Amino acid sequence: MIFYDVGRLKKLLNDRWRPIQIIFAGKAHPADDPGKRILQRVFNAAIDPGMGGRIAFVEDYGERLAQYMVHGVDVWLNNPLPSMEASGTSGMKAALNGVPSLSIMDGWWIEGFNGKNGWAFGQEEREGSRDQADAEAIYRILEEEVIPLYYKVSRNGVPHDWVKVMKESIKSNAARFSSRRMVKEYIQKFYANVLKDAATSTEE
Repeated sequence: MIFYDVGRLKKLLNDRWRPIQIIFAGKAHPADDPGKRILQRVFNAAIDPGMGGRIAFVEDYGERLAQYMVHGVDVWLNNPLPSMEASGTSGMKAALNGVPSLSIMDGWWIEGFNGKNGWAFGQEEREGSRDQADAEAIYRILEEEVIPLYYKVSRNGVPHDWVKVMKESIKSNAARFSSRRMVKEYIQKFYANVLKDAATSTEE
C-alpha cells in the first residue's frame, strides 16, 4: 500500500529536512505466489536509487528479528485488507514497547486505538477496491500528523509530544493485551464456573 503513489512516497523518503525510512521484514509461504511478488516489489524498491537508500528489506524474518523490530522502530505500519488481519499480535507487542501504530481499523487495533496512542484509518465501509482511499489516508496521516510530530523537538532535542504518544501506547494497551489478563479472564469467566458446577454435581 505504501507504494501506491511512488512519486509521493519518494518525496517523503527524500525530504531534505524530515526524511523517513521504511523497514520491511517478512516471509512468503512457498506456495504463496502473490506474496512472493509483493516481497519482490519491496526488494526492488530497496535497491532503487530513487528511494534514496531509505527502503530496507530484512530477510530471514523470525522470532529473534521480530524482537528487535517490535522495540526498535518508531511507528508500526499495518494495512491489511479488512477483515483479513489474523489478530495483530506483532502490533500488540510493539505497543507494549512504546511503539505507536499507524493501522487500518481491523484486528486488535479496533480495540487498541483510543485516539491518543497512534493513528487509524479505513473506518469507512467501501465496495470494491479500497486501495486508493486507504493509500491516500496513509500518505495524508504521515504528511500531516506523524512526521511533523516526530520531528517536533524541544530546545534540548527531546520530542516531548511524541514521547506522550509512546507512553499512551504502553499505558492503554499493556494491561489489556497481555497473557496475564487473558489467564485472569479464563479463570474468572470459565474455570471458576466449571469448578463451581463440578462441586455442585458432586454434592448432589
